[in-house]
Amino acid sequence: MTTYWILFFIAAGFALISQSRAPILGDNLYSTKLYSEWIVFIFILTILIGFRFEVGGDWYIYNEHVSEAIDSTLASALTKYGDPGYYFLNWMSAKSGFDIYGVNLICGLVFAIGLSKFCRSLPRPWLALTVAIPYLFLVVALGYSRQGVAIGFGMLALVAFGRKDIKWFVLWVFLAASFHKSAVLLLPIALIANTKNSYLTIFGFLILGVGAFFLYLEQYIEKLYQNYVTAQSQSSGAFIRLSMNAVPALIYLLFRDRFHFSENEKEIWRWFSILSIVMLILFFLISASTALDRIALYMIPLQLVIFSRLPDAFGVDTFSRTFIFTLILFYYAFVMFVWLNFAYHAYMWIPYKSFLVEMVI
Repeated sequence: MTTYWILFFIAAGFALISQSRAPILGDNLYSTKLYSEWIVFIFILTILIGFRFEVGGDWYIYNEHVSEAIDSTLASALTKYGDPGYYFLNWMSAKSGFDIYGVNLICGLVFAIGLSKFCRSLPRPWLALTVAIPYLFLVVALGYSRQGVAIGFGMLALVAFGRKDIKWFVLWVFLAASFHKSAVLLLPIALIANTKNSYLTIFGFLILGVGAFFLYLEQYIEKLYQNYVTAQSQSSGAFIRLSMNAVPALIYLLFRDRFHFSENEKEIWRWFSILSIVMLILFFLISASTALDRIALYMIPLQLVIFSRLPDAFGVDTFSRTFIFTLILFYYAFVMFVWLNFAYHAYMWIPYKSFLVEMVI
């Protein structure tokens, strides 16, 4: 677990020496330009994700998909399992001899770019990155390849949405959904946030719902229902993860006037907050906690957004801002410590092993 802690402390170190940025674009928006230190960090994250060896709970399942793709035609690879973007990548990597590492490198690169661009859209990007490491990076990106790359595209979509660039938003969401179909949930959320006309909202829900169903879910809906609802699938630690989203959600809903978002950002994070709290309530009302847990992965960016803005939202002077900042770092260090030492499946991530080292040995 040393690798994970080194990464966390490097990000935290940059966060400590960085100042809160002022918006340089209109409507309280920040530049997402990636400077050299961010390029280096993207490279590091990509290498850690791409060349991991037997790391993550689904490692052997993903390995089997690449093995199956070797003898598959392109048509069968695209249609056999769904998620055509991900299985096209498997097919390409298998045919070119890059095996699982080619798949993971591309997934890692997309995730790292999406995360970096998203963090750079915030006033304290290094603090946001530090918040992302204990769970979004360590557990999701290093463990769930399809969800990781889908969230990477999803974060690019959220940046575009905040800038009212709807065409890019839709493109990024559909790319995300091609890797994990659940990402289509971002479309109706954004539609609600982007209109105050209730009839248009209902109409948009119907159109997008029907379109998403036929494009991504129709042939898999029975399987999803059986896995997540009929079987009352339970996800260990779901309550904690849902709570981690609900905390910043509650902070934002109670004190949203303290957060200076653009108009589009204000609405999208309000709905993210509402959904995060609703999912926590549903945890006590329904048995399919795994379904809630998977959907909640797309709500994790809310943690980055709210906690990276928290010192400036509540700090009245340098001391109070520093105090809040330090509390956030300790909180996420504690989250990481607890997960690495007490999570039921943490042993699948420990120790971190790299193909590059294994190949030399």
